[in-house]
Amino acid sequence: MKLVILDRDGVINLDSDQYIKSADEWLPIEGSIGAIATLSQAGFTVVVATNQSGLGRGLFDLDDLEAMHHKLNTLVEAEGGKVSGIFYCPHAPEDNCKCRKPKAGLIDAIESAFSISAAGAPLVGDSLRDLQCGITKSCIPILVKTGKGAKTLTTLNDEPIEGLLVFDDLKDTAAYILENF
Repeated sequence: MKLVILDRDGVINLDSDQYIKSADEWLPIEGSIGAIATLSQAGFTVVVATNQSGLGRGLFDLDDLEAMHHKLNTLVEAEGGKVSGIFYCPHAPEDNCKCRKPKAGLIDAIESAFSISAAGAPLVGDSLRDLQCGITKSCIPILVKTGKGAKTLTTLNDEPIEGLLVFDDLKDTAAYILENF
């Protein structure tokens, strides 16, 4: 099984410092839905691993989150692809859980659900905590410049991450993955 792990906000959809709280606010980044569909059609198992502390903070409820994920799945399916799973951490940072990135609990859950190791799988994110989570599980760290990615890249100039790949967006990332994994 060829696995690809994607962060959600800032990678697949537009991000907001005020949180994405509804399906109406959930807007895909240009090319991201097609990129997911293309990876899926090529035989990759595409999963999402996302911190959703808005739940723990009371900014939206589980029905709102499920509506956002339904929108994502519907858009990808309309392009002939499939998101094989969406794994999320509902906790606020102060909850000190095991699943909030940069901790690796979400990837542990993915490995358990699919009975595979995530080692060597591309993990695409726009924040340092996404990359750190993937590195903990021996994933290939990939940073996109969308979302918080451009800002993250400037902070990494002082402390580079070995083996980090950087792309403009998920569409460019998918093209690389298709040729190299």
